Amino acid sequence: MVTRFALCLLFAFAVALPVGSAATVPTDTRSESAKRIDENIPALEPELFASIARYQRGGGMSFAGWLANDQMLVAGRSEDSTQIFRLSAAGAAPERITGYADPIAAVAVPRQGGDGFLFGKDSGGSEDWQLYYFDLATNQARRLSDGEGRSQGAVWARDGQRFAYTTSHPNGIDGGVRIMTADGRSRPVLPHGGGWLVQDWSPDDQLLLVREILSLTRSRPWLVRVDSGERAPLRDPEAPTYYGRSAFAPDGRGVYYIADEDGEFRRLYHLDLASGRRRLLSRNIDWDIEDFTLSPDGRYLAFVSNENGYSRLHLRTVPGHRRIKLPALPDGVVTLGDFSPSGDALALTVSTAADPPTVWSLQIDHRRFAPWTTPAARPTPAIAGRPASIAFPSFDRTAERERRRIPAFYYRPAERADGKGHPVLIVLHGGPEIQARPTYSATIQYLVNELGIAVLVPNVRGSAGYGKSYLQLDDGRKREDAVRDVGALLDWIARQPELDADRVGVTGASYGGYLALAAMAHFSDRLRAGSSTVGISHFVTFLENTSVHRRDLRRAEYGDERDAATRAFLSRISPLNMSERIRKPLFVAHGANDPRVPAEEARRIADAVAGNGVEVWYLLFTDEGHGFTRKPNRDYFDAASAAFWRRHLLGASDDG
Repeated sequence: MVTRFALCLLFAFAVALPVGSAATVPTDTRSESAKRIDENIPALEPELFASIARYQRGGGMSFAGWLANDQMLVAGRSEDSTQIFRLSAAGAAPERITGYADPIAAVAVPRQGGDGFLFGKDSGGSEDWQLYYFDLATNQARRLSDGEGRSQGAVWARDGQRFAYTTSHPNGIDGGVRIMTADGRSRPVLPHGGGWLVQDWSPDDQLLLVREILSLTRSRPWLVRVDSGERAPLRDPEAPTYYGRSAFAPDGRGVYYIADEDGEFRRLYHLDLASGRRRLLSRNIDWDIEDFTLSPDGRYLAFVSNENGYSRLHLRTVPGHRRIKLPALPDGVVTLGDFSPSGDALALTVSTAADPPTVWSLQIDHRRFAPWTTPAARPTPAIAGRPASIAFPSFDRTAERERRRIPAFYYRPAERADGKGHPVLIVLHGGPEIQARPTYSATIQYLVNELGIAVLVPNVRGSAGYGKSYLQLDDGRKREDAVRDVGALLDWIARQPELDADRVGVTGASYGGYLALAAMAHFSDRLRAGSSTVGISHFVTFLENTSVHRRDLRRAEYGDERDAATRAFLSRISPLNMSERIRKPLFVAHGANDPRVPAEEARRIADAVAGNGVEVWYLLFTDEGHGFTRKPNRDYFDAASAAFWRRHLLGASDDG
C-alpha cells in the first residue's frame, strides 16, 4: 500500500503581523534574488519571523509505513523540507533516513517489512515525480524510474519482490501501468491511454485491482491479469459513479471497495467475485467513507468516515464484519495508515485544530491508543482549539424549499475588552472537489490568538464531504453560484454582533484563489483586502496552459474552453476580465514551476489590478510549484502575509 501523508502546505491561509510591528509599505518597489521576486513588500523585521515561528514549532509528523519488527517510518520536517524518519518504538527519538532539498511525496513499504522502501520525489515543485528505492542495509537510495515524465502510485506485490505503478512515459500525458522489480527491471501491464491508478494485488499475485479515473467525480474499477494485461470491469463501466479505494479480501474471493453507487454518499461494500453478491458495510453512516485497510492476517477491517469534516474510526472483524467498540480519539482528522506486519497494531495520523499531526497506533488486542510521536509543545497563550461548526443560509433553496445552508468552521477569538467587533478573514479552499477540515493551522491559531481576528472557513457548494448533489452544485454554468455563497457569508457576518463587517478580508489558494479574486470583483465594496496564492485568474488561459495530463480532468469540472459558447462563458466569469472592479488592496503569490496553475495567472492579475491605482503586493518563488514547500520560502510568505493582513485588516485603532 502506498502511504500518502500531508505535506503541511498551509498556503491557503495567511498570517498576520504582531501588534506594534507594522511597517510603512513602500510603493513601486521591486526586489529580485536567485529564488524570489517580490514587489511592494516591505522589509520584514526579524522579530516578526520569531513571533510566527512559535506557532509553527514542531510541525508534526505523519505515518509513512511499517518496517520489519514493527518499526515505523514517519514523515516530518527536516531543515527545509519534508523527509522520512525511522522510529524503533513508540516514543523513540526519530532517526532521519532521507535528506533532500525537495520534499518526499509518498512512501511504499513491502507488506511484510523488508530491507527497504520506495519513495517518490520531484524537483522544484514540478510534480514530475520519480520513484526511488532506499536500501536500509546500505542507507543508500537509487532512482528506479527513467527520469522521464511522471512515475507514481507504487503498490508492492504480496511476494515483496516487485511492484506495480503508473507512469506517463513516453509521451508524458497518458498513464500506463508497469511492473518493476527492486533492481529496476520493468515491463508494461496496461498500455498508455488512461488515468490508471493501481489499488491492490490479489493474494496469489495473479491479478491487479486498478482504478481508471475519468474525472474527480467518476471512475471505474478493473480486474487486470498480471501476466497478459487482460482486464475486466469489476462493476458497470458505464455507470456515472465515483469509485474510491479497493482491495482484495484476505481469501481472494471478494473485493472491498468505496463507491457512491447508492445515493449521495461514498459507502463501503464487499463484493463476492463468484456470485456478484454485494454487501453494504457502512449502513447507517450517512457520510462519506474515506479510506479502509485490512490486517495482513485477514482478521480485521478498519475504515474511517468523514462526518461534517471530523473523522470517525471504525473497526470490524473479518469475515463476519462484527463491530468492535473503540475508545474515542481526539476530535479532528484521522488519516488511516496500515496494520503492522504482525497485525498487532494499526497506525494512524491524527491532526486536530489544536495540535499538529501526531502518529498513533491502536493496539488491537487491548483496544488502546498509544502515541508514537510526541505532540509539539503548544505556544502560549492557550490556543483557539476546536472551531465551531456553523451553517449559514445562502441565496437559493433546496428541493424541500428550504434555504440552502453552507457549512463552515468558525474560529472565535477571545472577547475584546473594548466591546468592539472582531475583524474577519474568510479562507477559501482549493479543489474545488475537496473539503476544508478542522486540522492544525499555525496560521489560523496566530490570527485568532495574537490579533483577535475571527477566521471563517466555509465549504462552499462544490465541496466534497456533503453528498454528490452538493458536489455538483457549482458545475458548468453554475460556477459563480459558489461566489454567491461567499456573498451570503458576508451577509451572515453583518448579522453577527461580535464581528466587524467593515473589516473583512478574503484569501484562497488554487481554485480558492479564483474564488477570492472573484469575491474581490463582486464584493469589493464589502471587503478591506484580498489575497490569492497559486490562484486561477482566467479560466481559458488556465485550461490552455495547465499540464497536458490534467487538462481533460479540469475540463470535466470547469467546461471545455474549445467550445465557443463555453469559452465565452469562462472568459466572462474570469476575474482578470473583471479586474477593473477590484478596488481594494491585493496580495498575489505564486511558484514559478507550478504545473497546475501557470505562474502567468498571477502576473497578469497583479498587473491589471495595479493598473487601477490599487496597492498590489506580488511574490514569486523561482524554486516552487503549486504551493510553498521549502521552509525559507514558507517563512517569508507567512511573514509577508502577516504584514499585509496587519496593515489592511487591523485599523489604526488597534495599534498599541
